[in-house]
Amino acid sequence: MSFQAYLDNIEKKTGKTATDFKNMAEKKGFTTKGVLKPEVKATQVTNWLKEEFELGHGHAMAVYALLKGIKEEGSK
Repeated sequence: MSFQAYLDNIEKKTGKTATDFKNMAEKKGFTTKGVLKPEVKATQVTNWLKEEFELGHGHAMAVYALLKGIKEEGSK
């Protein structure tokens, strides 16, 4: 499955786009100006996504990769 397919599936499940998740992460204090803060651990982000949006671990990690800048929208 491509990275974009993960994001598409997340949007279908939650109604939230990648941009929405970036904005919510900023409001939660995980990022500053779109950059993940160095002290924020993957577990903090994935726990939030699992609890609030009922995402599975793989999909939560996809959002984490997006926030960390490892992957971008449209990536394979």
